[in-house]
Amino acid sequence: MAFQFSLGTVLRVRSILEEREERMLQKILFEISQTLGTLADTEAEIAGSDSARCADVYKPLVGRNVHASYGEVKELKQFRESLLSQIEKLEQLRDRQRAVYDGARRNREMLSDMCEEKRGAYESDMARQEQKTLDDNYIARRGRF
Repeated sequence: MAFQFSLGTVLRVRSILEEREERMLQKILFEISQTLGTLADTEAEIAGSDSARCADVYKPLVGRNVHASYGEVKELKQFRESLLSQIEKLEQLRDRQRAVYDGARRNREMLSDMCEEKRGAYESDMARQEQKTLDDNYIARRGRF
């Protein structure tokens, strides 16, 4: 007779829920890292534009080009602000998702621990029964001689 955990189905469902919540958390963390990378690129573009403008201070330039570069920097700064607000929202979402994931993990761990406890009790009972059978066989053989 093999070991059967009466709450095995519930344990599988909770494991699936935990994995789903973990995937959601990983997706959010990936989005945060991508957004941080885009933010770093934007910061580099702003710094590059500023350094190029500083290098061209004494060169003759067309006003339209100067105006376009200022407009470009303004757009980059607005984009940077939108990225910062997006990062803030993603971090709040990450914190909420982490709480949900931790709850799902605790629920699964509770049942996993219970299953391991039951399995340990089952295996010790089986070992005790096997030893009893061996002892009975030995006593029966000793009694025949």
